[in-house]
Amino acid sequence: MFVPFISVPSHERLKKLYRRKGGGGRGGGGGKSGGSNGSGSGTSGGGRGAGRSAPISSGGSTKSATPFGPGGGRSSIIPAGQPFAGRASGGGSRNQVYGNSQYGSGYPGVAGRGVTGRGFPFIFWPLAFGGIGGLGAGAYLHNSEYGRPNNSSRPGGPLATAIFFSNSANTTYRLLADNTTVASLITDIKESCSSNLNGSTSSAPSPYEDSLSALPQPEQTVQYYRASSVALSLDGYNNTAVFAVEGTPDVPLPDNIDKALLSCLNQTIGEAVPLVGGVPGLSAPNLSILGVFWIVWTLSSMF
Repeated sequence: MFVPFISVPSHERLKKLYRRKGGGGRGGGGGKSGGSNGSGSGTSGGGRGAGRSAPISSGGSTKSATPFGPGGGRSSIIPAGQPFAGRASGGGSRNQVYGNSQYGSGYPGVAGRGVTGRGFPFIFWPLAFGGIGGLGAGAYLHNSEYGRPNNSSRPGGPLATAIFFSNSANTTYRLLADNTTVASLITDIKESCSSNLNGSTSSAPSPYEDSLSALPQPEQTVQYYRASSVALSLDGYNNTAVFAVEGTPDVPLPDNIDKALLSCLNQTIGEAVPLVGGVPGLSAPNLSILGVFWIVWTLSSMF
């Protein structure tokens, strides 16, 4: 539900996601994928990304994660003998991917920061920031429940990063997610935001180091997505609110950053981040085959 800070001087979350003009040919519709009312499925790509589906191992089975796909489908319970057995997994859809700047946001229907004991609405595990667990109000940022950043059991692989340099301002954004997601988003971001990017921008994911000095750090995050399994950060930003009591207002973003690039990154991630479930080009939620047969049978019995 975050919208880049177009015409807003402070770190305020707008209620509507503005389409980027001429940003990369998304096709009509989908411009409200981050809207507060959840409208728009963000699937305007008309099947775009279907050829780049990637296998994701989770809960003892393998599923396909698809860029621009609507997600959705049925949630299931992770079976006994698998990591996090008994927790719900799956069901998250494209219009639910946006969180905010707080770690633990982006969980459909769940409020509050932190990720302890939660399910996996998008299959993917939440981020694990490097370093030893913190103290006090910031301890939740270094939860070890989901392993270290280099945990190979993580759906999508170990955590990785990508750097996106602005070509018009001294601004550097970073993406943090599992390796599969970062690799996929690099492709879509470089296509959609090429006019705003410096040539030194990442072409492939880089491993996220298990260190307190690794970049990005949680206080640099401007937006979380997909149940806090993806983060977009700004170098030099220091949101001390993440270390304070929950509810403390965010530190405003600097005024001299490239907001056009921020807008493009935010919208592209929201539209293209790989999701499990659904079929690209169809709006979620989708009817199951059994559901379709049931409707047809019901209608036919009426005549």
